[in-house]
Amino acid sequence: MENFNTKLMTALAKGESIHEIFRQALEDAVNLLLESERTVFLDYEKWDIRGYNSGNSRNGYYSRRLKTEYGTLELKIPRDRLGELEIQTVKALKESHSHLEQMIILMYQKGITTREISDLIEKMYGHYYSAATISNLSDSFKDELYAYRQEVIQADYVCLYCDATFIPVRRGTVSKEAVHTIVGIDSKGYKKILDFQVYPTESALHYREMLQDLKRRGLQQVLLFVSDELTGLAEAVTHEFPQALHQSCWTHLLRQMGSKVRVSDRSEVLAALKQIPKASNIKEATQLLGEFCQQWESKYPKLVKQMRNKQNLFSFMHFPKVIWPSLYTNNLSESINKQLKRRTKTREQFPHDYSLEKTVYCYVSEYNTRFSQRIHKGFGQVTFELEALLAQKQSVKRSQMTLKKNETHVS
Repeated sequence: MENFNTKLMTALAKGESIHEIFRQALEDAVNLLLESERTVFLDYEKWDIRGYNSGNSRNGYYSRRLKTEYGTLELKIPRDRLGELEIQTVKALKESHSHLEQMIILMYQKGITTREISDLIEKMYGHYYSAATISNLSDSFKDELYAYRQEVIQADYVCLYCDATFIPVRRGTVSKEAVHTIVGIDSKGYKKILDFQVYPTESALHYREMLQDLKRRGLQQVLLFVSDELTGLAEAVTHEFPQALHQSCWTHLLRQMGSKVRVSDRSEVLAALKQIPKASNIKEATQLLGEFCQQWESKYPKLVKQMRNKQNLFSFMHFPKVIWPSLYTNNLSESINKQLKRRTKTREQFPHDYSLEKTVYCYVSEYNTRFSQRIHKGFGQVTFELEALLAQKQSVKRSQMTLKKNETHVS
């Protein structure tokens, strides 16, 4: 203590920082306490004759670092020959900071920036955590993210929704990059974000790679894919799941068509288009589409030509009617994208793609937990019918595989 006081007084007299003196004193005290723990556990002092033939003995040290508000402590953790010593000192020190670290991680999950968290913690508790330290704490998600992307998923899904949103990321220069998401709903109506990936641009090839990875994780069958009309996406999903249907999103279609007409006509055009997917069956929907084209062809021939060439507008009508509203739009994915935008709006940019991935994963984990036991609207009423459709598709798939195998055998 006298040596500590002397060092402290000297530093104060010279106007030097006393931070390192406190850090060193704490480090010395903790190491001394650690050695005392081993002595108490073995029940004899070092070099004490009672240690001979006692059945256990000292076995050196191993090094560990412990971060504290005074800086990083270099600790010498004692070991015993039998490996029975359980050190309690370091555990107690860690627990004293655990509530702060838990709060830091919670704020990070909610999209608060590392610098904002640092300022808040210092104002609330008087503890200083640098933005870099907080970023390192958030790295605790690294193992969780890896486990999430390796998790085995169920084999069958009624529908998968594919979409992307764009968020600024720095790769030398700053540019908005595409966060691709794939969301699934099973026959019981439970929904889950099955995967997300960050790519510089949105591409059907990227979705195909994601689908291949989902197949590696256990996905075998999908009845319907819902997406916008991204070039090549319908072909990509059909290549990976030949029996699946593809549904073009009517929300995207309305947005697209609305931008191609005059403002004075927009309300009438969109009102007519909105009635088409609300038809009772494919025949009626096709009739409404024909009437729309006939009404507007003279005024907007290019728009009508595009509408006539649209593919996969009524795939959703092959499913129970009660879930149609969930199948003819990609609103589920759009809602997720909106939340991701909200979570990231406080940040002008992300320093790298991994930083963005950590933030997105925080939301994905929270979303999957929140909806793990919630049934999506309408699905609970038609679970039996949906499972029958899955079984029927599976039977057809097995028959095709058997036929192909026999043809190969004959040839």
